[in-house]
Amino acid sequence: MLNRLKILLSHDGENEVVEFKEAKRSYAFDKIGKYFSALCNEANLKHLKRAWLVFGVKDNQTVVGSQFRTSVKDLQSLKKEIADKTTNRLTFVDIHEVDHPNGRVLLFEVPAAPQGLPIAWDGHYYGRDGESLGPLNLEEIERIRAQNRASDWSAMTLPSASIDDLDSQAIALARQNFTQKNPRLTDEAKHWDTATFLNKSKLTINGQITRTAILLLGKAEASHFLNPASTTITWILKDRDGIERDYQHFGCPLLLSVDEVFHKIRNLKYRYMREGTLFPEEVDQYDPYIIREALNNAIAHQDYEMGGKVTLIEFEDGRLCFSNLGQFIPGSVESVIQSDAPESRYRNRFLTDAMVNLNMIDTIGSGIRKMFVIQKNRFFPLPEYQLKNNRVEVTITGRVVDMAYARKLAEYPDLTLEDIMLLDRVQKRKPLTDDQAKHLKSLRLIEGRKPNFHISAQLADHSGERAQYIRNKAFDDQHHKQLILEYLDKFGTAKRVDINTLLLDKLPGVLSPSQKEHKIKNLLQALKHEGLIQTKGKLWQMSKDV
Repeated sequence: MLNRLKILLSHDGENEVVEFKEAKRSYAFDKIGKYFSALCNEANLKHLKRAWLVFGVKDNQTVVGSQFRTSVKDLQSLKKEIADKTTNRLTFVDIHEVDHPNGRVLLFEVPAAPQGLPIAWDGHYYGRDGESLGPLNLEEIERIRAQNRASDWSAMTLPSASIDDLDSQAIALARQNFTQKNPRLTDEAKHWDTATFLNKSKLTINGQITRTAILLLGKAEASHFLNPASTTITWILKDRDGIERDYQHFGCPLLLSVDEVFHKIRNLKYRYMREGTLFPEEVDQYDPYIIREALNNAIAHQDYEMGGKVTLIEFEDGRLCFSNLGQFIPGSVESVIQSDAPESRYRNRFLTDAMVNLNMIDTIGSGIRKMFVIQKNRFFPLPEYQLKNNRVEVTITGRVVDMAYARKLAEYPDLTLEDIMLLDRVQKRKPLTDDQAKHLKSLRLIEGRKPNFHISAQLADHSGERAQYIRNKAFDDQHHKQLILEYLDKFGTAKRVDINTLLLDKLPGVLSPSQKEHKIKNLLQALKHEGLIQTKGKLWQMSKDV
């Protein structure tokens, strides 16, 4: 971020989206909040993604350094403190510490106010006139609010469509879901005719059929009303090598199709290896809530004008990958997790409202966070989002990938979700920033040197895991040998790197990376001495006598 600081210092003074403060040791919390509101709103009005509040720099852009909140934990806690008093709990994207020759500088990365939603601090809207902080004027407030009044693809009415184009079974299920979502209306809803129900549940507008109504309740033959948009959900089953084994397409009405897709998934039982009382014995690979939340989110947020379809790929190695077209409007998953609040803007507002009324999704802002919490409570890897090429992909893993990670979660159930997200990056071999690594090391959660961090073995030492490992050693050795034999029987030959890939994440977390390498070497040599496998150059293969 040193280059970013240099860029900000090169500007001709402060402006509406850049503010410098000395803040040598402290700075009024309320003032930070006011600047946060002002910078958010000004970035939105200037069509920028972010603005900057800089501590440790004078107004004349001289770097003097700042000792504001020198503890990493205290500094990061500022995010929640700000969120507690802002509209929709919006907070800093990140807080960057920069080591400048003249001292420590803090770069507070401020997100632009979401489209259609001006950001208030403690109930008041702030803005800037050049360098000056003050109330955001009414005209600017309305300019931001008007952004959310753009056309909504899902709300467009279809004059040539009628109730006859809707599926009666889907309408019946919609009624049932509506009363579950709105129990206070149960008695009243019994007397509504179909047209009244469709209006009340926000599927139609003044009796006119909308694109949303066709998408969720339309007969299969009515999908032509939405051309060129696709109404398809495609389920694909792939084996461990990524080769397609089966597939099926599902179309209108999507309210019924989501249940068909749900039951298509082979939700097998996952059995944990028992270790005292740390782990449950058996669970479904995928929590039903996660499947429905991920699938319905893909439907709700798909960019239908791009003409693509929603896809669910089921991998036999215990993964589900959901994908839909369109940018991830909140910007980052981290911001959603941290704010834990409703989104201010939706691509398909009318569709989203209808799906809420039909109990398909929830807009209270906790859906994604709940998915993370469920995976955390099962000791499984957290949902993994890929946001690129105008596509949103989320992968759910239905098994333990790194036992050391699972043991940490079991031993320390009070870890914050933010800390667990960082720990999850370690088990997935993803990079950490220096601050993130420093924070996890301070909690004694990780060991090693950048970039080769690994989850700390401290837990193993005080939980009796090493003794448990010794007791299970004979069983584990036989299991791992069998995996090697099955691999060679299927593929014929394997390099050492292939065997490593097969076994490294399955070996006990008490072993260091070098100990795991040595363990695999011993397993291979044992199989060789038993006459079951042999070498051919640098390749391993089954013995000819087997």
